[in-house]
Amino acid sequence: MQTLQYEEDGAVATIRLHRPEKKNSLNAEMRHEMANLLNDLARKPDIRAVVITGSDEIFCAGADISEMGGPPDAESSYHHARDFQILFDRVESLPQPVIAAVSGFALGGGCELAIAADFRIASESARFGLPEIKIGAFPGGGGTQRLQRLIGVAKAKEMILTGDPIGAQEALAAGLVMKVVPVGRCLEEASSLAAKLAALPRLALQASKMLINRSQELDLATGLEFEARTFAAIAHTHDLTEGTRAFLEKRKANFTGK
Repeated sequence: MQTLQYEEDGAVATIRLHRPEKKNSLNAEMRHEMANLLNDLARKPDIRAVVITGSDEIFCAGADISEMGGPPDAESSYHHARDFQILFDRVESLPQPVIAAVSGFALGGGCELAIAADFRIASESARFGLPEIKIGAFPGGGGTQRLQRLIGVAKAKEMILTGDPIGAQEALAAGLVMKVVPVGRCLEEASSLAAKLAALPRLALQASKMLINRSQELDLATGLEFEARTFAAIAHTHDLTEGTRAFLEKRKANFTGK
């Protein structure tokens, strides 16, 4: 891969955005490489958690504006937005929990990438922003839809309509991130959380993520029925049997992911 660095440490995979000369902006090559990598990870049951990060200086500056060329037409703009949306949908729907380790700026598509993750851990230097309004646009990679679901309508409007970035502590207070850590500790904290998640029963973890995600589009009665059916689907798994037995026997469970 030319624009990403990838490594596995046990059951945890780490994806690092790596276009330092372009502030880790999401050009077509990076989006293509990330989509292929996410598709591969979705088929890897031995990988139980995924971390996405950038550098200590910048997470991701967003879309690579230099790719746009001249004035965009309606058709190309539509497909450009859908390209980003589909990629971030892959992040959100990945079976494994995804943690964004954000240090420095996460702007535009970089912010949208972070909010598509399940968790966000930020360094004290992190700045989250959707500045598209300042060039006559708006966040079209899912920002207008995901952000308000995450932090509420009022705060989402403040960020999107003003285009002004917010710092790590403000993001923590808004519920955008779960933890703020010193610069240089961000990836370490994210990897620690990933290892904790990776040690939990895989099928129950995946089912929980899927049910929570789907709850956004279902009414309560349908969601409850779906939850019960999904619970029934994992009833005979090894991990549920082992977890129940270990609880009764007051010992640590030996989860296998099956």
